[in-house]
Amino acid sequence: MRPAHVLLAVLVTAVWGVNFVVIEVGLDHFPPLLFSALRFLVAALPAVFFVGPPKVAWKWIVGVGLVLGVAKFGLLFIGMDAGMPAGTSSLVLQIQAVFTALFAFVALGERPGRVRLLGMLIALAGIGVAAVDEGEAGPLTAFALLIGAAACWGASNVLTRKASPPDSLNFMVWVSTVPVLPLLALSLLFEGPSADRAALASLDWQGAGVIVYVAWITTVFGFGAWGYLLRRHPASTVAPFSLLVPVFGMSAAGLVLDESVSALGWCAAALLVGGVALTSLAGVRRGGSGAGTGSPAPGPGVRAAAPRPRTTASRTPSTASRPGAPR
Repeated sequence: MRPAHVLLAVLVTAVWGVNFVVIEVGLDHFPPLLFSALRFLVAALPAVFFVGPPKVAWKWIVGVGLVLGVAKFGLLFIGMDAGMPAGTSSLVLQIQAVFTALFAFVALGERPGRVRLLGMLIALAGIGVAAVDEGEAGPLTAFALLIGAAACWGASNVLTRKASPPDSLNFMVWVSTVPVLPLLALSLLFEGPSADRAALASLDWQGAGVIVYVAWITTVFGFGAWGYLLRRHPASTVAPFSLLVPVFGMSAAGLVLDESVSALGWCAAALLVGGVALTSLAGVRRGGSGAGTGSPAPGPGVRAAAPRPRTTASRTPSTASRPGAPR
């Protein structure tokens, strides 16, 4: 990678890591479901009028919008509002790489190798240690919500892999249009109209700045820049940068929110990051396209490189062209 692209990759992971601190601040201004709805509303508007029409089928946009936008971010925001620390959230959410690998095995038939299985086991051990640490320091319900959010992220990665959008920015902007109304409806149902009205009526510059950051900086710029890098470099080159997200997240939480990490927490971090690294890199070496490599973005805009055709002189045309044969 050129130095400018390395700096861009580091910048994106820093933006995503700091985002957990920004979410924590935003939850002081908005109920979690309303906050998530506003995030996608501002990410979609006015960008949707400038990115052109969708470039994949609507079923993929709606599917990713519901799983990623409503389920994943809804659970994330609720979990953090319920007491999950920002730094720990940035770490625990990386277990999505394991869920992505599991779902890719079930839905896409991608069999993990031994190294990748070892990485998944190490990452799961890290989650177990983190659960013990969180059980001593905070509510396990909030921890479970973060695990649910990571599972939804993994599912959305596989859906995005199936969609294979040719333009990551276009895809994310249109995906952002889907969660707005469902999240608003859920907010009115569970958080109440009075809480939503109070939050909007008391909107100040800090609250507005938080919305701009999570919508335009994290979503539009972050996913757009990540897709730009994935279109120009192999996923095996770009994906490892995602391991910097919890580094920036935990560092920012310590500096801004004065969050401390216990010895058990550092042990969980080492196991989880190491396990995710093995899961991600082993999967890439086996020919993955980037989706499910553990990257924060599921690799929109990147298609798997077509396998080099093998000599098929001994094959009949009907066998070589049957469904599932290399193309």
